[in-house]
Amino acid sequence: MTTFVMVAGGWRGGWTFSAFARRLRAHGHEVFTPTLTGLGERVHLAASAPNLDTHIEDIANVLLFEDLRGVVLCGHSYAGMVITGVADRLADRIASLVYLDAFVPADGQSWWDLAGDHFRQLAIDRSGADGLGVAPPEGPERRRVAHPLASFRQNIHLTGRWHEVAEKVFVYAAGWDGTPFTPTYEALRDDPAWTVHVIDSRHDLIAAVPGDVLALLLGLRAVTKGG
Repeated sequence: MTTFVMVAGGWRGGWTFSAFARRLRAHGHEVFTPTLTGLGERVHLAASAPNLDTHIEDIANVLLFEDLRGVVLCGHSYAGMVITGVADRLADRIASLVYLDAFVPADGQSWWDLAGDHFRQLAIDRSGADGLGVAPPEGPERRRVAHPLASFRQNIHLTGRWHEVAEKVFVYAAGWDGTPFTPTYEALRDDPAWTVHVIDSRHDLIAAVPGDVLALLLGLRAVTKGG
């Protein structure tokens, strides 16, 4: 059995992974899908102005209070910022880091630095009058809520310890226009410390190609070799 912790991207909560988590559990694995402060069922905490440090603490505390080890820590999109920060604190508890079309920051970078002009402008255009949240982009999913602006703007502070995680995987969704993840893909594809996968999919990999993502996760070294 492997323990997966899956973190949703901007504007979303743990509900994003509910159906997918059932598929992983059917293979005998344990799955946690925590929601970041101010999002999903924790939207009532948005007024506390959570930032990136808050979100890192959210997930770090799941590992600590559940006493999880040998974890496969997965993050989608914005959550790449979060899982990198968690791994920098708790590298010894993590067997694999999986970036599902997600940001891979260096020390001192923020989502704002990495997202590109289009998404920065989207955040500006959709910021509320209170200056605390960014309304979700247009789309059919009604459960998305305003994302804490401070978490997009705050720089991450890393020691570099996250590089100690043995298995690091980047999944590049190549099927959507305007992706900000092409520079990350180009930087990592020839890096021997990383395994890079390309999937012809839109950004929301779990919704678009859940079978492909499931096969990829079940094939991780941490899963097939027990950590």
